[in-house]
Amino acid sequence: MRVGVVGLGLIGGSMAKAYHQAGHEVLAWNRSRSVLDFAMLSGDVNGELSSGNVCSCDLILLTVYPEASVSWLREMAPYIGTKPVVIDCCGTKRVVCQACFPLAQEYGFTFIGGHPMAGTHNSGYKYAKADMFRGAPMVLVPPVFDDIELLDRAKELLEPAGFGFISVTTAEKHDEMIAFTSQLAHVVSNAYIKSPTAGSHKGFSAGSYKDMTRVAWLNPGMWAELFLENKDYLLRELSMVIEHLNEYKTALEQDDREELIRLLDDGRRRKEEVDGH
Repeated sequence: MRVGVVGLGLIGGSMAKAYHQAGHEVLAWNRSRSVLDFAMLSGDVNGELSSGNVCSCDLILLTVYPEASVSWLREMAPYIGTKPVVIDCCGTKRVVCQACFPLAQEYGFTFIGGHPMAGTHNSGYKYAKADMFRGAPMVLVPPVFDDIELLDRAKELLEPAGFGFISVTTAEKHDEMIAFTSQLAHVVSNAYIKSPTAGSHKGFSAGSYKDMTRVAWLNPGMWAELFLENKDYLLRELSMVIEHLNEYKTALEQDDREELIRLLDDGRRRKEEVDGH
């Protein structure tokens, strides 16, 4: 298999390493030439992905930010041809899919929206790992939902990455869910760490602190773009968490022990309902 990887950051670099380790040929494009040269020198990438060879790829993975993914695909669309399947790996799906589905239809290639549910708080090629996606979920947003052959083809093409589970949904449903499961967590964590008390936490913090602050360490440019592209769903989730936090605040202000117990018990039971014991 010949695979084209657009962007050699954490996700793209891990994809390149995974496919290389599985014995496939990897071509790559990266905004920074030095990173591309290093990846080729290390052997994870066989050559540069260009307008002259993009049509020979079986799979093209777009692993840059959403706007950059759309821009690259718009520029390269006339050269892709009918052979490659193009899958993006962006954190939101509506913006990318709305732009890329029509491009694919116009130029005759296949585009599928995708989101590998794996990563770390570190970014960049130096943190990329061949086993980054081993056992992780992968979400796909196909152009149509009754093309079983296309979905089977996508699963076959993605097999070297080692995903544990592949789910299929719409761009709208993906963005609604990701606002809660990922984006809200990053906002809350990032806000939580801004307490003046955080500066003297050492010696007083354990698992709770680590769990709450892990994703505060993020890539500001990338997350700002993702938040703004998904602001309708994210604002809804933010409004709900602010409303609930105000309930706890009011109960504390009023020394209302019974209400505080009720709120805490509601949260405990909700966790049990959605995740089990």
